Amino acid sequence: MSLTEEQYQQIRKELDECQKPFIFFDDDQDGLCSFLLLYRYKKEGKGHIVKTTPRLDQKFALRAVEYGADKVFVLDLAVLEDDFIDAIHVPIIWVDHHGPFKKHKVKYFNPKVENIHDNFPTSYLCYRTVKQDLWLAAIGCVSDWFIPEFLKEFEEKYPGMVDKPYKEPGDILYGGTKLGLLSRILSFNLKGQSSDVMKSVRTMMKIESPYEILDSSTPRGKFIYKRYEAINRQFEPLMKTAFKAAEGTKENFILFPYEDDKTSFTSDISNELTYKYPDKVVLICREKDEEMKCSLRSGTHNLPPIVERCLLGLHGHGGGHEHACGINVHRHHFEEFIARLKKEI
Repeated sequence: MSLTEEQYQQIRKELDECQKPFIFFDDDQDGLCSFLLLYRYKKEGKGHIVKTTPRLDQKFALRAVEYGADKVFVLDLAVLEDDFIDAIHVPIIWVDHHGPFKKHKVKYFNPKVENIHDNFPTSYLCYRTVKQDLWLAAIGCVSDWFIPEFLKEFEEKYPGMVDKPYKEPGDILYGGTKLGLLSRILSFNLKGQSSDVMKSVRTMMKIESPYEILDSSTPRGKFIYKRYEAINRQFEPLMKTAFKAAEGTKENFILFPYEDDKTSFTSDISNELTYKYPDKVVLICREKDEEMKCSLRSGTHNLPPIVERCLLGLHGHGGGHEHACGINVHRHHFEEFIARLKKEI
């Protein structure tokens, strides 16, 4: 099960009983859709995308304090540091599906607390809370490799969005469906400078239908689609190169480092390669600011404990879900990290 109906009602009550909520959310489709679901229900407050690391510390708390928030919501972010919690003097509502973790002075909603194997995306939890904007929930869930029970309802309400048979989320994401395209459109609108990303987020707050985006039928839909096209022109050649590198790999480990200090495609590339090569471990990396920023995927390994062991004593950090992790490791320690990882898998 996910959360209880009582817990969903409690989250909704927290939304209803505030006037200036400040909402932190992760920089992927699940995080974005989670924010949009809550904001479009509440129609008040301010959102802040967390792009640097999936953890909140004191410097993030200052943004909520300066805004004058009367409540803080944290969506799809794995870590809340103690100095963040201590700096916030209003209620903190944390809705997530990582961990789970124990924190005092926080109202924590995570299905993993009751069952560690439950991995309902945060957008699923937010949709069950607000019970509106089905199309955003569908994008968020499938993008996070989860097929919700309401996907059939989505298919009926929005004909043609999933017009091909599927057994798993990857079939929808990479099988040429319109829902898969929407997932990529949202992903690419989250890339680039924070100011540009927030323009897309503010535009998405006003979109009423997925057809607005796919058909570019309104100025706001056209804005989102054009931004996707611009980013896609960077992505396509890189994805082709990654496929060629993977095809030439005979071992069960695909390593693809690339150079680009402005736009991160590590997650997008790793997810697509994992779908095509489900029996292989995939590590996609790019160097930025003396660090190798990586996305690690495996359909067969429990990755978080492996990552923890591989980083022991090294300058780096990482974590995530059972089959998908993000990792930052100093470039001088990267070769040692790779050597350890190969031994583990």
